[in-house]
Amino acid sequence: MIAKLTGRIEAQEADRCVVDVGGVGYLVHASTRTLAALPSGTAASLLIETHVREDAIVLYGFSDSAERDWFRLLTTVQGVGAKVALNILSALSPRDLIATIQAGDRGGLTRAPGVGAKLAVRLLTELREKAGAMPVGIGPSPAMPAPNGRAEADALSALVNLGYRRAEAQAALARVAERLGDEAGLDALIRDSLKDLAR
Repeated sequence: MIAKLTGRIEAQEADRCVVDVGGVGYLVHASTRTLAALPSGTAASLLIETHVREDAIVLYGFSDSAERDWFRLLTTVQGVGAKVALNILSALSPRDLIATIQAGDRGGLTRAPGVGAKLAVRLLTELREKAGAMPVGIGPSPAMPAPNGRAEADALSALVNLGYRRAEAQAALARVAERLGDEAGLDALIRDSLKDLAR
């Protein structure tokens, strides 16, 4: 059973990467959040969850233990396979997942591809009691804190709805919020983040 890989990131695609460990390339499926944090062409470490099927051995990689623990929990819910679990973790960080589940926010879960209204209700029902005990991890990345305040959360939602990837939108929003300060309004946050993203 493979639990961790450390090696050179040789290639990246939308939902997977190849990790070269001593000349052997391992195909590792991962969330967009983990893939965005990987340094292309240099050494990196990934925590691995190994799934053995009848026809394949599939590796899933995670940048931190919180995301891996959430992957394990999500896949215990009926109707949530590995692919859907990664889609959820791409749309929501562990910290966001806890907040979404505790708030009963069905719409927040249905933003993830493969999660319909019925599955969202099942996730909220089955995970409500367990979410509080789950790790929050490091957020989107050490350099990208989760949004502070309602205006930042709304601005992030608007940017994601406009088609920007959550990780890049969060990074731009963090830069803009730091520059504008705590009193920045929603319009200013969105306008300046769009300018930042257009560069």
